[in-house]
Amino acid sequence: QVQLVESGGGLVQAGGSLRLACTASGSIARINTMAWYRQTAGNQRELVADIDSGGGANYGDFVRGRFTISSDNAKNAVYLRMDSLKPDDTAVYYCYADVVRPLSYRTLTVWGQGTLVTVSS
Repeated sequence: QVQLVESGGGLVQAGGSLRLACTASGSIARINTMAWYRQTAGNQRELVADIDSGGGANYGDFVRGRFTISSDNAKNAVYLRMDSLKPDDTAVYYCYADVVRPLSYRTLTVWGQGTLVTVSS
């Protein structure tokens, strides 16, 4: 079994910063990709940023240089530094990992439980 544990959400004023962290634990051979998604009530989950094992990153269009994703492969961890936060960034942020299991080498998609980010105006 593989679990993702997120931390770092909370309440921040517009223009402020937050850093989210997510660590994967369990039976893992390697992780291909880790990512952050976000979701607000009534809307689909949308990609914030993802990063592959080589460090290549992609960002949602709305990020516009405000967020930075990074990872620590040795710790099976991914981080999201969010700067210049706006009220529209208020959402539940979910960690995602594309995990390769040992022995079988099957790929498993894992989601964290989510961490709430609230940006006040």
